[in-house]
This record gives sequence, structure tokens and C-alpha cells, in this order.
Amino acid sequence: MTEEAIEIRTTDGTADGFIFRAEGDRRLPGVIHLTDIGGIRPSHRDMAKRLAEKGYTVLMPNVFYRTTKPPVMDVTIGLGDPRTMKRFGELRAPLTPNAVESDAKAYVNFLASHPAASAGSIGVVGYCFTGAFAMRTAAAMPDKVAALASFHGGGLYTEEPTSPHLVLPRIKARLYFGHATNDRSMPQETIDKFDRALAAWGGKYESEVYEGAFHGWTTADAPVYNQPQAERAFGKLTELFAATLK
Repeated sequence: MTEEAIEIRTTDGTADGFIFRAEGDRRLPGVIHLTDIGGIRPSHRDMAKRLAEKGYTVLMPNVFYRTTKPPVMDVTIGLGDPRTMKRFGELRAPLTPNAVESDAKAYVNFLASHPAASAGSIGVVGYCFTGAFAMRTAAAMPDKVAALASFHGGGLYTEEPTSPHLVLPRIKARLYFGHATNDRSMPQETIDKFDRALAAWGGKYESEVYEGAFHGWTTADAPVYNQPQAERAFGKLTELFAATLK
């Protein structure tokens, strides 16, 4: 497995990140791995490497490049910690819907032109608040993104005019959403509204709640890490990509 540090030119600067790929010259289907708000760190690098080992060229961009290079969190991740919440605000502030879609185009184009990526469609997966980013990526590049997954994605449906669910009509990809149990960023009532929006959209999708798995359960360094449910999530992710990208 090869890990390559990369830089991506965007309309707002230069995003750093990594490409994970198999040894050799084979061109493999491309996947964009979007980290949670903790950013690029060992746990997510391991997740990206594991996905690459399944036969993909995986791009992990630093979505917070406007604010900082990794590590992005210099305080304890805890919702009760005021320093943490302040840092969350600093990281989120520049990431408007327009900025996210602009970055998404740069990420997709970079991956599509990388010599280790095949010429076909790509997939994207987001965790926590980047579940919405994954949706905006598929909407920004509908003819290139064939598969989208989100795990414990927050705020996928809101009453705001910029709600992520409103980009659904622009999406052509196959979708998978794995929701957390008792997630304050995506409570059951909101999941129900989101599911109705998905049904009205009319494309191919799956949306389910992982019982007993709380927000952040897929990431090994999270206090709520749930290994059996994380393994199930990884299985669903690889099934999705195998069905759409290979």
C-alpha cells in the first residue's frame, strides 16, 4: 500500500491531503474519503487504507485547508468542552455550501486525473458533518459520482434554504445512509423527513439506523466506537462501491 502526500489547487487556495493506493501501475476506481470534524489523523488514515486495500484509489483531502493543516483539533474532542465547540465553529465557518461544492469539483477533477485512478465513475463517503459534503459532491459532479455513502451524518435535513436534502434533484448516484441511534444532529423525526425526501427523489438509495450505535461509532478513536457496527458499516460501504464502481 502506497501513501502519497498531495496538494490540490482550489478556487480558494491549496488543499493538502493524501492518496492511498495499491503498489504498482494498476489504475483502480477512485473514491473520496471525507473525514469527520476531527480531520486527517491516524484513525481515518487507517480507514482510507483499508478501503484502498479493497481495490480503490482513495483520496483523503484536508477539508479544513482554509483554516489549518492537520492535526486540526488541538483540544479534547468533547461536546461539553467550550474550547472544543469554539474550535468546531472555526473549522466550520468557511465551509459554506458554495465553498463545499467548489472544493468538491476540485477534488473530483484531481482524483479523476490521477494516474492511479481509472477513467470510470468515482465514489464518495462522508462521516459526521461531511455526510452533507458527500451529498454536495455528488450534486456538484453528477456525471462523475456514481455512489455516495454517509455514516452518522448530521444535519442532512433541515428547514433552512441551504439544507443538504435540497440538492437531491441534482444527484444521479446510488446512495447509502447509515444513521446513528439517538443522534442529536439527526434525530429520528428528522431521519423520517429525510427518508420521505429520498423517496420523493426517486433514485436508488438505502437509509437505515444502526441500533445501539451512537454518533461517531465508525471511528476507532471515538469514545463511542462500536466495532461490530463499524464492521457492518464497512461491509455496506464496500458492497455499495463494488456494485457501482467495479
